Amino acid sequence: MGMCLPCLGGAVDDAVDTPDPETRRRQLAEAAEKRQKETAHRGVKNPEAVERKRKKQEEIEKQAMSTSMSSSSGGGLRWQVG
Repeated sequence: MGMCLPCLGGAVDDAVDTPDPETRRRQLAEAAEKRQKETAHRGVKNPEAVERKRKKQEEIEKQAMSTSMSSSSGGGLRWQVG
């Protein structure tokens, strides 16, 4: 029965101190941000070029939407058959 007692004596020395909640929250936020960046750029050799292409595509779509809205309001050319 005396075999369990020696292992309980060192348990206090092995305890891990947990950081305060503010530090822990900051660490978790940094880790989540890092994971998101790694996931977003997985398999991409040049992430900056991909980001530029995405922004350019968004601008083109925005221009297309604005021109389609202006042409549907009566301006622009109309096709007539007949």
